[in-house]
Amino acid sequence: MGNRNEVQQLQNEETARIRHTILKKVESYSDTELNEKPSASEWSAMQILDHLHKMEETIAAGVAKTAEKNQQKKALKKPIQVSVSRKVKVEAPKHTVPEEKFIRFDEMKEKLTASRNRLYEVYSHTDEDTLKNNSMPHPVFGDVPLVQWFPFVGYHEKRHFLQLEETLRKIDEKNK
Repeated sequence: MGNRNEVQQLQNEETARIRHTILKKVESYSDTELNEKPSASEWSAMQILDHLHKMEETIAAGVAKTAEKNQQKKALKKPIQVSVSRKVKVEAPKHTVPEEKFIRFDEMKEKLTASRNRLYEVYSHTDEDTLKNNSMPHPVFGDVPLVQWFPFVGYHEKRHFLQLEETLRKIDEKNK
């Protein structure tokens, strides 16, 4: 049993580490730079952060609701780690598409902290059997066991960290 908890602990640490890395990466930029889009078809750094916040809120709410219903809809574990690859294009679900409005970094940081705390809360209040024996749909992987959604958040953020670095590089070049 301890082994499983160690794996979970490592995943939690990895998910926390990528968030920390993302916030560190953007903190030296001004709100204006963070809200600047590299091109009309690309997201600004702030929109990427907004997307991460919305995804995390959606996942936390979905896991909480699915766990509460506890319909015992089991699913096989999915290769969620492939989500890090940006080679596979995935259209963001409508409710996770970022808004086209100016957002201050301190405001976004608060939103990200709130959504992360909500995710931790959902997972800490849901027993392991419920997490293993229930699933919810993912647009690419199909039904994913609830137990995999927490590490998925980390993989998803790693994917967008690469996008964030690219976006900030383009903004730096534009503003030279």
